[in-house]
Order: sequence, then C-alpha cells, then structure tokens
Amino acid sequence: MALKRVVVTGLGALTPIGNTVKEFRESLFNGVSGAVPITRFDTSLHKTKFACELRNYDPGNFFDRKEARKLDLYCQYAIISANEAIKDSGLNLEKTDKDRVGVIMSSGIGGMGTFEDEISAFARGDGTPRFNPFFVPKMISDIASGQISIKYGFRGPNYCTVAACASSTVSLINSFDHIRLGRAEVMVVGGSEAPITPAGLGGFNSLHALSTRNDDPKTASRPFDLDRDGFVMAEGGGALILEEYEHAIKRSARIYCELVGGGLSADAYHLTAPHPEGSGAALVMINSLKDADLKPEAIDYINVHGTSTPLGDVAEPMAVLSVFKEHAYKLSISATKSMHGHLLGAAGAIEAIACICAILDSKIPPTINHFTDDPQIDSKLDFTFNKAKEREVRYALSNTFGFGGHNATVIFKKMDA
Repeated sequence: MALKRVVVTGLGALTPIGNTVKEFRESLFNGVSGAVPITRFDTSLHKTKFACELRNYDPGNFFDRKEARKLDLYCQYAIISANEAIKDSGLNLEKTDKDRVGVIMSSGIGGMGTFEDEISAFARGDGTPRFNPFFVPKMISDIASGQISIKYGFRGPNYCTVAACASSTVSLINSFDHIRLGRAEVMVVGGSEAPITPAGLGGFNSLHALSTRNDDPKTASRPFDLDRDGFVMAEGGGALILEEYEHAIKRSARIYCELVGGGLSADAYHLTAPHPEGSGAALVMINSLKDADLKPEAIDYINVHGTSTPLGDVAEPMAVLSVFKEHAYKLSISATKSMHGHLLGAAGAIEAIACICAILDSKIPPTINHFTDDPQIDSKLDFTFNKAKEREVRYALSNTFGFGGHNATVIFKKMDA
C-alpha cells in the first residue's frame, strides 16, 4: 500500500509572545521573551513568582459569557488556535466531507484550573458534595477535541493523546498516520495547556524543575547556559491543519510545507530525569529519520526540547552528536522555549509552528539569554545564541520529551518549487 503525502495548510497560535501566528512569528525572530510576573494569583508564598502568561487575553473576545463558563482555559486556548488554523487553511466547510476530517488536540494536564477550583471549594465547605455540573467535562483532557468536532461537525478520528510534554507531537504523528494510511483527508491537530495555577506552580517547584530567577524573569529561561536553573512555565495553544496532498492540490490550497516523518521512543530510565547519555532522545531522532527515509545529513535545523534544566540540556546535545556525528556541527539548533516558555503538552505544536516559520522565512529563530558557556556542552554546536540567523531550511526536525521518558520527533520538509 502506497502511503499518501501529508502537507500543512493551516496554522493557529495563541502564545505568550503572540496571540496569533503573525504576532508569534514576528516575536520569534526578534528574540522576544514572554516571561512576566504572574498576575493571575498571589505568588507571595511560592518559590517562583513568574511565568509566560498570555498577554491581553480576554475570553469575552472569543466566547459569550455562558459558553466561557463551561470551558476550562486550556479548552478555550485549543478552540481559539484551532479556529485560526481552520480559517487560515481556507477550507470550504460546506463542500468538505466532514466524515473525513478528524481532530486530535492534546494536553498534558487538561483542566487543572477547574480541578483545583472545584476541590478547593469542596474542601472549604461542610463536606456536602456540591460540584459544578460541568466539573468533569471541563476538566478532562480529551474535551477540547470533542468541543472542536462539535463546533464544526467533524466526524473523523477524534481523541486526545497524553504523553506529558511530548503530547502534541504525538498528536501530530497520529494525525500524520491517519492521513497517509487513508483514514482521513484532513486533521485538525495540536495542543493546549493552562497550567499557571497555584497547584501547577507549586507542584513543579516541589520537583525543583522551575527557574526561581524572580529578580529577572525575562532572562530566566537560559537553555544551554552554565547558570540555567530550570524551565519557565507557559500557557497557550497551537494548531495545525494537516491535509492529504492531492486533496489540498484539488482545492488549490496554500501549502506551507510537507510533514515527512515522525518517531517515538521511550527512555525507560526515570520518571522525570532524561537518560544521562540521551539514548532515548537519540533513538527517537533515528526513528523519525527512518520514517522519513532521510539520511542525517539532510536535516538543516533542529528545534530542540531545550528546557533550560540542568540535566536535560546536557543529555540532548549528546544525543544530537550521537545521531548526526560530524554533520551535527553543520546544523542550526535553537531552543525557542527561551522565548515562549515551556507550554508542556502544547510545546510540540508551538515548536512545530516555529519549525515551519524557519522553513518559510529561511531564518533560524534564536536561543536567547545565553551568557556563559557550559563546559559540559559542546560549544562548537551552533545553538543560534541570542540572534536569529539567515539560512535556507529544507528539512526541520522538532524534538519533544516528556516526564515518564516519552520522546516524540517530527520532520517537516520545504515544498519543492
């Protein structure tokens, strides 16, 4: 059976450095940091007091009051980014076979804010179980896919993949497979997350995973820097429209790029720490290259997981060197989390869009906030520190790794002239 080709025809983004793809794209190449003091709740007792919050977000601009009350923030973000991507794709929904359109919108956590609010209210009460009737459907992590399918009438494959911070990259791979195997013609795919809550912040602080650079939030995310001290939590959503190539050509769609490969692997090592030699990270890149039928030398750019954590930022470059050998020194590499923060389950979707922007603009987004080299990290690798760089990108690879040792990688290709 010949596999069908899969292309990207629509993009949507709601991020701390831009509430649309256009805004995100501009900030991405200008090295803008989205880190700010948290405004949503009192952080006086927390170790970390900042995050990458959305700017000027008002649910009333997208939902009526009654509808917004039924949707956790993570679900709102998913719907908004999906709406932008669908509109951007130019799909004629009246002429589209909705039986052949699926939705996979992922979240690593789901409705944490809803869960926290409801349990807190119960704990403050007299023990009577008075819960909002929308408690469960607001909270569950699959509901974003359900809401989008209901809104548009899409009846194809519909679910949520959960693989911690690799979640939305797994959703991309699943959607890729559905289309190339002929199970669907169009997939709305991506991820969203709304983890900036007292429990979310406190939980990651207890793991010593977050930066505590409260005196200078904008430079707190420092991937590969000697003085990095953890990641910066972020919120938002990202969505892509994947489409079968002939289907896109038939309707004269604008095609951004082609998705040509995806890989999965497990570290099988530790709940939260990466394998110290990056073996799982190396395997997932090897698997994605095999799936795309590419040699390592074909890759021009890697958007690395690069979270600004002490262990992860050492292991991933080791994995890159083990897979790409001497070609590793010819690659352009960047960790865009230095700007938009770590969107957890939505990270893969946002960073896939960053890869696509690199392909479209022939430009490598920077890894900002680099001040001091780490002797444990090969300084001859090109991490595109602090400033964007012009470069043609024919193939871009995006890595995402999640707690539990979940690894997922996708490869995008520039469309041939």
